[in-house]
Amino acid sequence: MAPEQAGLRLDRALASSFADLSRSRIEALIDAGAVTLGGKTIRDANRRVKPGEVYAMRVPEPTPAKPQAQEIPLAIVYEDKDVIVVDKPAGLVVHPAAGNPDGTLVNALIAHCGPELAGIGGEARPGIVHRLDKDTSGLIVAAKDQRAMTSLAKQFAKHTIERAYDAVVWGAPRAGEGLIEGEIGRNPFDRKRMAVLRGGGKQARTRYRLVEQYGEPRALAALIECRLETGRTHQIRVHLTHIGHPLIGDPSYGRARQMPRPKSPAETAAFAEAAAFPRQALHARVLGFQHPSLHKTLRFEAPWPQDFRALVEAFRGLKPA
Repeated sequence: MAPEQAGLRLDRALASSFADLSRSRIEALIDAGAVTLGGKTIRDANRRVKPGEVYAMRVPEPTPAKPQAQEIPLAIVYEDKDVIVVDKPAGLVVHPAAGNPDGTLVNALIAHCGPELAGIGGEARPGIVHRLDKDTSGLIVAAKDQRAMTSLAKQFAKHTIERAYDAVVWGAPRAGEGLIEGEIGRNPFDRKRMAVLRGGGKQARTRYRLVEQYGEPRALAALIECRLETGRTHQIRVHLTHIGHPLIGDPSYGRARQMPRPKSPAETAAFAEAAAFPRQALHARVLGFQHPSLHKTLRFEAPWPQDFRALVEAFRGLKPA
């Protein structure tokens, strides 16, 4: 880095050196592990650069603008000529984006439904009317024709879609149920994360219900059902962290907690399961909507995946608080 770049954030310094790349593109490349310093991968866009440091950035070759069909197994819950409902596994990205150009649900849907899907709702995200985070498991519906796309989009806009998520969180809210409200927008100190803002964000509402509470004499963890009244980016993850009960395993919003030392084999097993949990403990269990052409309500439930069930069973080994 040149002397005049000293102290700049890494993304800003690289943007000044690569005029043909936008800063958002550079941030995506950093996040994807494409930037190295002395052979070591650097993923922190906020890192302050020093004079004389030599960074290498690997820019992938351009990829086709249209997502391509890829044979990826799908757990299909329901399908007809209009819609398809899939139980998405954790780890599967919904649509291509920077850092994930292929291997997504969209690629799998094009392969399964045929090339005609590619023209539904736009080339970049064909058929997609809502999303789940990469590491959130559970139900997602996609449209197979334009009529279905329009109908589902209106239902999501009017918040008439039924969506219930199961979440395993640290601690437990004192109230057995409640409504979390707060505007959600980009975190002013970390643009890759969302946050509850005092102003300038989008209104977000999440209803929650305490299902099970684990631990004695105080709650160590809890199973909570969340229902969305709006659909903001990372909404459940941000709202639960906002009230002091982050999702177990959440790498972005799961704040570190000073947990007590295990006092029993059951607590030891539960803590070990939580420490090893590889993702945010969030599962989209229920999805209900008005079918675009049958004019009746369809409602689906997806069982917990094995990792989520193992986490819950480990905490169920504790006595209830």
